[in-house]
Amino acid sequence: MECNLDARGKATRLVSGSFGVLFGIILGTLFLLDVTPWHLLPYISAASIFGGGFAIFEGWSGWCVVRAIGIRTPL
Repeated sequence: MECNLDARGKATRLVSGSFGVLFGIILGTLFLLDVTPWHLLPYISAASIFGGGFAIFEGWSGWCVVRAIGIRTPL
């Protein structure tokens, strides 16, 4: 897990991960308050929180799993 991101890539992952976690929390709150009873919403909320948390981890550590397997990303 050596650093394979520059400062711009780290910042992008931190910001996008924060938005993902925030979006998941909002979706979960909407479901808990019975605003929308859609039965898949808790799973979408959990996936968004998990994915956002992983993006925050990538930004914090400077390591990107996609780059680690050899795929070049623009950021």
